[in-house]
Amino acid sequence: MLKNFIERVGLMNIVLLLVVISIIIVSEVLFLSGKKLDAIFIAFWAPTILGFMNYLKYKK
Repeated sequence: MLKNFIERVGLMNIVLLLVVISIIIVSEVLFLSGKKLDAIFIAFWAPTILGFMNYLKYKK
């Protein structure tokens, strides 16, 4: 089942999605610890990476 999912989605897309999830978690931790500007700065990386993924997907 997992192998089928990886083949369907692509290994690089899964890696990038895990990176996006980790960025969101780090941003939440920073926000809750009081470093709000750092959290907002890091939070902007997630949609940028997702947008880059879409660009590469539809560029073909």
